[in-house]
Amino acid sequence: QVQLVESGGGWVQPGGSLRLACAASGIIFSRYGMGWYRQAPGKQRELVADISSSSGITNYADSVKGRFTISRDNAKKTVYLQMNSLKPEDTAVYYCNADLGVSRYWGQGTQVTVSS
Repeated sequence: QVQLVESGGGWVQPGGSLRLACAASGIIFSRYGMGWYRQAPGKQRELVADISSSSGITNYADSVKGRFTISRDNAKKTVYLQMNSLKPEDTAVYYCNADLGVSRYWGQGTQVTVSS
């Protein structure tokens, strides 16, 4: 059974930082591209950042470049999203995604709220 379990969400003031983690089980983690998506109320789910399976090539949405960093630890089967200089517009439910092309899995999501 595949499970992606996110953690690290919460409330933070503008300018603050959070670190999200997504622990995977039931998959050969190192073979999967991993990504973080987010969905704000009334908006479509959008890609925040992803990281390839082998080479660790990363990709970021323009809105988070220079503020967010995605990384992975294959030994721990975990992908991280370090979020700095958070803005109110970063408020959303953040979802972890594992993608092997023919198979794709989602976590349950973790809420991130940025407000004063």
